[in-house]
Amino acid sequence: MSDKKSAISHRSSEQSSAPITDSSRRSETKTDPKHSKSYVLVTPVRNEEKYIEETLKSVTSQTILPQEWVIVSDGSTDRTNEIIQKYLSEFSWIKLIQLPQREFPSFAAVVENTTLGINSLETKDYQFLGLLDSDLRFEPEYFEKLMIEFEKDLKLGLAGGVAIDIGLSKDVLPRNKNDVPGALQFFRRVCFEDIGGLVPIPEGGWDSITCTTARMKGYKTRLITHLIVDHLKPRNSIHGGNLKRKWQMGERDYALGYHPIFEIVKCISRLFRERPIVIGSIAWLLGFTKATIIGKPRKISKKLIQQTRRDQTKRLLSR
Repeated sequence: MSDKKSAISHRSSEQSSAPITDSSRRSETKTDPKHSKSYVLVTPVRNEEKYIEETLKSVTSQTILPQEWVIVSDGSTDRTNEIIQKYLSEFSWIKLIQLPQREFPSFAAVVENTTLGINSLETKDYQFLGLLDSDLRFEPEYFEKLMIEFEKDLKLGLAGGVAIDIGLSKDVLPRNKNDVPGALQFFRRVCFEDIGGLVPIPEGGWDSITCTTARMKGYKTRLITHLIVDHLKPRNSIHGGNLKRKWQMGERDYALGYHPIFEIVKCISRLFRERPIVIGSIAWLLGFTKATIIGKPRKISKKLIQQTRRDQTKRLLSR
């Protein structure tokens, strides 16, 4: 784990007399690593004291528990680590890695910390790998139902539920049902290994890259629309206000090689659908346009850009 001076916290397997212990939870659920529904989780976190406990409660209440859950705390200065440590004393399969404080958070740091968590997994025999944000809340059957979808379709390599921000209607689902947000990407293990890991992009969008790469490798990717997840914090809120975030999304789309026509159609379709209405879409398109005019270098391959644009052309023609 390099020179990052990671501090790793483990739980000793005691307290069998506690009301809800690790051992008693495991006796109630299917957690045999040889079971077809065995999975591990990795979560990057930074200063999430307001939300992390909801995620901890959701995971530890699952009908099928993970074999291991590695949480990587990126220099958290609030009560995040303290809250997580309360759970370490009850659940032996949760591991906390504490990193030194980072001066500036970034999208690339999320990928770096997630990769560190994956490389720190001690469990070797598992079928699925889940990447999970620290501000989500979901039903106890979430992972069990998700793995059933993989059993139904052996070509499904990457899936996840629909994360909906608190306060928004749960009846309005994303138009794009093929790309799974990084907040809850869940991989068939062989698929994750085939795509070669995560790609850190300064502008963000690594999750889009994993979806596109998985499809290039012959796997299906899909949102499981009947699995709704509460997203407790506005997305990308660490990166400024609402308009600034829209501008950044335009820069991200350029970095990912989005087709200009697709970007224009997308922004027009969101004029009155997303807040702030009109000016939000304008800011999004301006961010994309400025990056295009400047000709910022992209960090992804031409092959990946071509696949992205083919997918977008199909979506435009199917409207």
